[in-house]
Amino acid sequence: MTFSTEFIFRILGAIAAAVGGGMLGRSLAVSLRTDTETYVVIIGLLGFLTGLIVTPALTVRPLRKIRNQLSSMPSGRLAAYVVGTFFGLIVAALLSQPLSFLPAPFGQIAPLAAAVMFIYLSSMVLASRQHDFQAIFSNLRPGLQWGKGSEEPEESYILLDTSVIIDGRIADISKTGFLRGVLLIPNFVLLELQHIADSSDALRRNRGRRGLDVLSMMQSESPIPIRITDMDATEVRDVDSKLVSLARHLHCPIMTNDYNLNRVAELQGVTVLNINDLANAVKAAYLPGEELQVKIIQDGKEMGQGVGYLEDGTMVVIEDGQRLINQTMNVTVTKVLQTTAGRMIFAKP
Repeated sequence: MTFSTEFIFRILGAIAAAVGGGMLGRSLAVSLRTDTETYVVIIGLLGFLTGLIVTPALTVRPLRKIRNQLSSMPSGRLAAYVVGTFFGLIVAALLSQPLSFLPAPFGQIAPLAAAVMFIYLSSMVLASRQHDFQAIFSNLRPGLQWGKGSEEPEESYILLDTSVIIDGRIADISKTGFLRGVLLIPNFVLLELQHIADSSDALRRNRGRRGLDVLSMMQSESPIPIRITDMDATEVRDVDSKLVSLARHLHCPIMTNDYNLNRVAELQGVTVLNINDLANAVKAAYLPGEELQVKIIQDGKEMGQGVGYLEDGTMVVIEDGQRLINQTMNVTVTKVLQTTAGRMIFAKP
């Protein structure tokens, strides 16, 4: 039988609180000159229950939150915090001796307050100027010229949203070589994809399974690295907010097709790579008067119109094309409209 860390800390905290409660009960009984055992048992039990409830909130959970924040923190910022703490301790140690000569109680409080203040200030200063800090240390390395570093830049990440994985076009885009960096997929995105694949609704289930198939194909065929990460943003609950928070921590963009996530991320200063915008940007541009070949497959909204589609999915509305349904023919572009849904071309035979 296995026990979780939180359960073990609960028991240890409950025992420690029970012992402390028993000692407090004994002291109260002696001062009140009453029955010692009653006070020891009652206050000891109260201490045991308090320790059982409160201990995880004071030990395991804060440590887990700190661990998650450190794991999602960029390496440069983490190094800046560590070096800042070291410098702060050095300054506090140099000042502790003179400060200890202050009259009581300042002689006891001032060294501790100075240590906390200098650690905080040095950590914040170095973290806010971490890029300058890294540049200084790289320039001071032997064998490197001033202002020229021979190291490769830090890895750049692109966070993938559930919608862009289900869409599937990311697999083809990754093969073109236009993307640079590491495609990062958090576990909470993978978990949401699994929930969709296990849905009772047939459409959602098929979408989720398609997303899992796309991921599997990308891991085996994509020329750029793909990583599954345990990094999480525990301060928020929903997946979109977690993605935005994680992108802000890592200073990286989010790739998505979700309009709402796109807007929220942009409002918080996070770069968004939208595949729909990319698809619209790379579509071939047609000007009035140019000719193209299209197969008319259905009626249009207006009387006599026919509708066909180009290979990239662009809709072509052909005047007087209703009588030519199921025929492939050359048409002349008369007008091009750019709408929120994409590009629409009007043409005539």
